[in-house]
Amino acid sequence: MSLPEPSEASEASEPSVLPDPVPLYGPEYKRNPYPLYARMREAGPIHRVLFPSGVTAWLVTGHEAAQKTLADPRLGKHHDRGNDRWRERASIMPEPQHSQLQVHLLHQDPPKHTTMRRLVTDAFAPRRVEGMRARFQEMADALVDAMPADADSADLVRCFAARFPFQVLAEVIGLPPHLAARFRREWGKVVAPVGPADPGRPAYEALLRELQGYIAEVVADRRGAPGDGLLSRLVAARDGGELTREELDSMIFQLLVAGQEPVTNQITTAMVALLRHPAALARLRAEPGLMPAAVEELMRLDSAFELTTWRFLAEDADLHGTRVPAGDSVIVSLCAANRDPERFPDPDTLDLDRAQGPHLAFGHGVHFCPGAALARIELQVAVGTLLARLPGLRLAVPEEELSWIPAVLGRGTAELPVAFDRSAAAVCPRGQG
Repeated sequence: MSLPEPSEASEASEPSVLPDPVPLYGPEYKRNPYPLYARMREAGPIHRVLFPSGVTAWLVTGHEAAQKTLADPRLGKHHDRGNDRWRERASIMPEPQHSQLQVHLLHQDPPKHTTMRRLVTDAFAPRRVEGMRARFQEMADALVDAMPADADSADLVRCFAARFPFQVLAEVIGLPPHLAARFRREWGKVVAPVGPADPGRPAYEALLRELQGYIAEVVADRRGAPGDGLLSRLVAARDGGELTREELDSMIFQLLVAGQEPVTNQITTAMVALLRHPAALARLRAEPGLMPAAVEELMRLDSAFELTTWRFLAEDADLHGTRVPAGDSVIVSLCAANRDPERFPDPDTLDLDRAQGPHLAFGHGVHFCPGAALARIELQVAVGTLLARLPGLRLAVPEEELSWIPAVLGRGTAELPVAFDRSAAAVCPRGQG
């Protein structure tokens, strides 16, 4: 089944000269970046781009070039590799928090990365998380059961997508209920760039301090009442000398922020794609056995991980035919790679029967997402539950009114207002939750 995305093929085919650098921001870009990515792929595998913070970077867009870049041993992730031009605008988190919270897995290189990653892989092992699927299903059903029944529309973000991934994460990593109840979703915003001159800087720094205080409470709690969960094992690794205090805090920071918000966003992009194509939605509802393959196709079509985080060359070098200075940031567009027509025929279509092989939504190489197996199960349960429990599901507003999050690296909708037939399920009112 091949279903075209709205207007993308015609937009992508219009020839035009790309600016240098290419701006990667603005409401229209966030709503639909794919025509721009198509033009960039056609012009070459790597381009200089400009982010809203004012930092420039080198963006890789093609599938083959993306795979090679993600596995290129010349490119490192540690922020110390960044040059002064990058650090001036991109290294925005203030001290002391930058040194205390930014030394997690995403910003480490082997062998330190290898050692730290080994500490988390068991918690996210495919067999373990598959064994928890029934528990995840209970959580998803409970969220639907808790929706008030006296309204005719719902915001799926507030009612479901913003809650389900955190509940799952808390269960998987061993975050006790009394601490899980106190976590604020707003703390996840600290990964969004807020420059020193931005009017929102004081609020950003306040959130950062609050989150750091919460992490300290988590560490103290797990040290005082250790269990067999991942958080307890990480605290034990710190106490046993395997991690520094900064590395422990950074890993908890990464788990709490990166472990849930991307899944929230991926639920929204998957549901938007299905709501655009009611025939595909109906087929998936009627044939739930398609769900694992459908989730892979939905992630390929519109990944919540739009762009990777920074990578740096230690010295000036050629990258896909372009000379890239040492310390300049190199970023891969996973979304652009996943719609490369040289890898995926008719890439701008939702094809529930696609059989072209793996996408790059979880990255590639040593930094492949360690929580990929968990995310896949979460998405299968989430999408399956929403389709099964909410008959007649449809957008409650015109699609052009959807508000896409302004995050630099991620894709998702801030809200997802829907309507459905209330005869078989209750509805959570928009604006509540």
